[in-house]
Amino acid sequence: MWCLVAVTAIAVAAVAVLVVRNRALGVKKRQTEVALTQKLEAAERQVALSRAELKKFSDGQDAAIEEAEQAAEESTKTVLKGAARFLQSLAAEQTALLDNIQRKYGGHPVLADLLEVNHANAQMARKAQGIAVMCGAPLGRRKQAASVYDVVRSAMGQIRNFHRVEIMQQSGIALKPSAVAPVALAVAEILDNAASFSQHDAPIEVTFQRVQKNVCIVIDDAGVGMSDEDRQKASALLSGDDVTRLSQLGTQPKFGFPVVGLIARQYGFKVDVTGFSRYGGVRAVVLLPEELWTMEETPPPATEAPVSSIRRVESGEQTVARTVHGLPKRGERKAPVASVAGTGGGVSGAGTPRRGSRSGGGLGALQRGTLEGRDLDASKPEGSEEA
Repeated sequence: MWCLVAVTAIAVAAVAVLVVRNRALGVKKRQTEVALTQKLEAAERQVALSRAELKKFSDGQDAAIEEAEQAAEESTKTVLKGAARFLQSLAAEQTALLDNIQRKYGGHPVLADLLEVNHANAQMARKAQGIAVMCGAPLGRRKQAASVYDVVRSAMGQIRNFHRVEIMQQSGIALKPSAVAPVALAVAEILDNAASFSQHDAPIEVTFQRVQKNVCIVIDDAGVGMSDEDRQKASALLSGDDVTRLSQLGTQPKFGFPVVGLIARQYGFKVDVTGFSRYGGVRAVVLLPEELWTMEETPPPATEAPVSSIRRVESGEQTVARTVHGLPKRGERKAPVASVAGTGGGVSGAGTPRRGSRSGGGLGALQRGTLEGRDLDASKPEGSEEA
């Protein structure tokens, strides 16, 4: 009996000791956990502080790099803009000189060579103008509207393979003065791109369409087309949302689509190259909103000047030949020359020799188109036009 009581007492004492010990261990564990939690929170605060300082340093470095790149970009643009303007002025002087020579010696055989030089000069002027636009220079501005047909013809004269471009119809629509220069440059770049990525004898067709209140210049080529990736890149460039830096153009820069996208955003028209032409190439559409165009004014019909008199060309005193019986002999008949009032006694085109060859006629047409295109290009810088 007493043994059982002793065992019970010992067991109760052991349980009490275990309980006390467990409680002590629990308290110590909680104390240790609190200490470790405090240390972990301190370490996390230190890490967050370090991350904040690293982000601040990184942002500062990025800002410094961005500022340096922007400064380098602006410096490059300033230099290129000055060089492009200088080239444009030289091209304008050369164009004026060549135009004067063409007008003065229009019938001379050297005209064909002069037209080739003038055409090459027009291409150089377009490239210089594109570089200037990429560098922030404004485009010129005309004082008068110009028909869409003439604007496209002017753009044709600024590309290499102009003979492949065919304008399918007249439009009866004119561009407002502020839209002539940007649309001409955009169409020229698109035509040049179409001619560069197609065979040398493939046609390039230009048509005009009115869609609701918009006017579309549609350019269809027979080139190799573009992949979906290329179309996406072209659409991004033509949208003008992201301004392309000069450093992103590569070692062989292509200014075409970046220039078109930039001026399209500035002047409020759209360019799309995601369509397919009927030849399997690319269909480019230049969409002009109603703010940029108007209906072309129909000029009054030209009235012919009245013929004041019909006279014969006399050359000094002429002796009348007579027969042995004293009657006058019939001499060689002379062609009458019409004297038109207001011409100062000038001789009409009856005495001008006609060109018998087709090449001569085509050369004359090219000359007339070149001179008309120069009239479109004779625009003043932006802001110089009177309000």
